[in-house]
Amino acid sequence: MKQLDAMIAVEGFAFVHGAEMRALFGPMADWQAFAASWNDLGLDTYMADGGRYRKRRHAAFGARAGEPIHRKPNQPHYQSRDYNPLNGGIARWFDPVLPEVANGESMTAILAACRALFESLASTRVWHIEVHQFRIEARSGAAGQPTPEGMHRDGVDYVLVLLVGRRNIQSGVTSIHDAEGRDLGSFTLAEPCDAAWVDDHRVMHGVTPVEPIDPAQPGFRDVLVVTFRADGP
Repeated sequence: MKQLDAMIAVEGFAFVHGAEMRALFGPMADWQAFAASWNDLGLDTYMADGGRYRKRRHAAFGARAGEPIHRKPNQPHYQSRDYNPLNGGIARWFDPVLPEVANGESMTAILAACRALFESLASTRVWHIEVHQFRIEARSGAAGQPTPEGMHRDGVDYVLVLLVGRRNIQSGVTSIHDAEGRDLGSFTLAEPCDAAWVDDHRVMHGVTPVEPIDPAQPGFRDVLVVTFRADGP
């Protein structure tokens, strides 16, 4: 953990391979069921580009010093157009993350690791947390867009992008830029639990479109995105 928080403190981001992430998370006995839940996501109907390549579920959580992370009532996801010029500016309601997923061992371990890391980087002790299950689909002649808004910030404090799985796709390269647009690095989330950690105040991130390797078969990229935003001192 100390090596990871030092990297984020210096660089503003970190790429971590899946084996290291699994060691950080600890036991996740329900991982197979957790990953399989991406097969039951609803279509994102808010895509201003008309795309039908993104499926998702969403949930909000909260955390206060000395208290466990708790789930909040279902609520919309909102980003201003300053952060999301494509789909921002409106309250977007998505199907909620299923209780067995939200309360399961994998999600609990992931959120606990995020909290420990982000609290080592900031003095914040009250957090608003959002989680997004994303599936980006790719078909012949119809690339999937993991970040259709382009290089962006999310308008939070910290972000984790965790790969859950990918099938029959190529590309999907994550790039990190500084506030002036300079390229700081790129990598591909290729194996389950490969992760990108981002200080959202300092850097922007984006992902290239994904296309099927075998055009006759559908492909997809499944990720869990976790965001932490200060919700008090």
